[in-house]
Amino acid sequence: MIEKMNLTYIVALESKKAEMLNALRELGVLHISEKSSADEKISNRFTTLQKLLTELQDYAPKHGKDTQILSDSEFEELFETTKKALERKAVLDEMKSAKLLEIEKIKPWGDFSPSQVRNLVSRGLDFHFYRIEKKEYKKLALDENISYLKLASVDKVNSVAVLGELPSDIIANEFILPEKGISELKDEVASCEKELSEIRKLLEDSASRLESYKLQLIKTQNDVEYSLVSNTVKGDSGIIWLKGYIPVGDMDNFIACAKENSWAYQYEIVDVDDGFVPTKVKYNKLTGMMKPVFDILGTVPGYGEYDISFWFLSFFTLFFAMIVGDAGYGLIFLIGAVAAVCKMKKFNNATLLLTVLSVATVIWGAITGTWFGIEGAMKVPFLKSLVIPCFANYPQYFGMESASVQNSVMKFCFSIGVIQLSLACLMNIRRKITTKDLSLFADLGWLLSICALYFMVLFLVINQAADMKLIAITVGVGFLLVVLFGGMAPGKSFAAGLKSGLADIFTTFLNTISAFGNVMSYIRLFAVGMASLAIAQSFNNMSSGFSGVLVIIGIVIAVLGHVMNLVMGLLSVVVHGVRLNLLEFSGQLGMEWSGKAYEPFKKSNKLKK
Repeated sequence: MIEKMNLTYIVALESKKAEMLNALRELGVLHISEKSSADEKISNRFTTLQKLLTELQDYAPKHGKDTQILSDSEFEELFETTKKALERKAVLDEMKSAKLLEIEKIKPWGDFSPSQVRNLVSRGLDFHFYRIEKKEYKKLALDENISYLKLASVDKVNSVAVLGELPSDIIANEFILPEKGISELKDEVASCEKELSEIRKLLEDSASRLESYKLQLIKTQNDVEYSLVSNTVKGDSGIIWLKGYIPVGDMDNFIACAKENSWAYQYEIVDVDDGFVPTKVKYNKLTGMMKPVFDILGTVPGYGEYDISFWFLSFFTLFFAMIVGDAGYGLIFLIGAVAAVCKMKKFNNATLLLTVLSVATVIWGAITGTWFGIEGAMKVPFLKSLVIPCFANYPQYFGMESASVQNSVMKFCFSIGVIQLSLACLMNIRRKITTKDLSLFADLGWLLSICALYFMVLFLVINQAADMKLIAITVGVGFLLVVLFGGMAPGKSFAAGLKSGLADIFTTFLNTISAFGNVMSYIRLFAVGMASLAIAQSFNNMSSGFSGVLVIIGIVIAVLGHVMNLVMGLLSVVVHGVRLNLLEFSGQLGMEWSGKAYEPFKKSNKLKK
């Protein structure tokens, strides 16, 4: 259920600003959508702490972490030391890389002392060093006016030391004398490495205090939030005011707090079209299982939209079972759920959801006769007795033809689709009846079209007999209802609504075609499930080809194959199972998932995403 919100205005004396903010934060019910910027100093500290914590993860000890929390003063000392150490490390890493690069650059010339060469230059011996190709070297050798010494080859190219510079008619690559030689550079690299080693020990010690860093990051996050709200407060002539959104169910607590602190306040029911109103979804024990999924997806319904948690859970469970499709895989998930509960010693939303999905997968796998894709499972009387013949993946054991069974499963998939899409139309009609919105007839039109298109899909895909004339008439009536009433809305005249609907006639035509595609798209449940079974059977066949000592290889192939298939099944659930809920079903409902999550002003004990 999406909780109703009140837009609330709070007025207090400017001298009581701190008390007001502290009381509101303690109350923890006011959501402020339009916030100013936080103080730069606090924002910078949060960013630095966040960066520091990320970098220290690489130095954290794998075992024996120190869980003792440092005091604020102790942490500040550690924080400053660590920050300086990381800054110095960055400088040293850059210096070391530059010196190693210089070593590689001069390495072909060998280890020598540039200072000694410069000493010669200061005595009048102006040596220049060149790499010179054979042809140019011959020209050099013939020129009696050039004094040079032949040196050892550099990268298989002649090298020379010339007294003075070469004339322009001789082409050669001059070697610019470096500041330091290889030995000196290596000493400096060793010095950098020594200091880096000391810094690493310091960082490892600092990383053992990660719990203190996390706590300080949460404190700073709360400081940032406080600063945001504080800077949002407006005032004039000794009076300050603030506005935000409070759930209707929390108004009594707010009013009591306002009276206790002598605030003036006013509240009003929010306008659904208010673009700043947040969405607070109130879950029950059943629908709460979907919260982890919504959190991962980052989806929030708009304030004026539907809470489809129950329907999402119902269909998602069925989609999950059909896509994974194997009772053996379901048992693996169930064992994982039980292990997680035993470790935590309690159920939470995630483990409850995993348990439900696992049980559903076992049930679907059992009624289709799928146990790790092993055909031999149907030779076990108990497992065979669980199968519904018209859904059997091994129809030969039940006197059924493969084509007949596949048609039954596909029809079941399309039936799920038309039920879910029709449900969306009925939900829209029910809501619009209460608001006397004439566009409910457009939803009735979509309902007629979807039901008619369902029979067209069955005719085209599984060749089920259908009255195409009746289908065409029904779709036509549905199309006409959408055109005539699709532009209607409360407060809009019939003529204006009709004009709007007629203006969108081409879009309605395209949407009707899209509705046919939406019904068809549910065949993915059949296709992905069959693909998963085929992969499992393929790996089983591959592994059965090994015998004797090589049977171990066969077992490894089977295990790895099923693990890969299981992972692919989970990915398919995300791609297909979630899509059918968030696109096809939600699209028919008219949902855009454009809501802003309700985040009241209060102290948090965990980091926000």
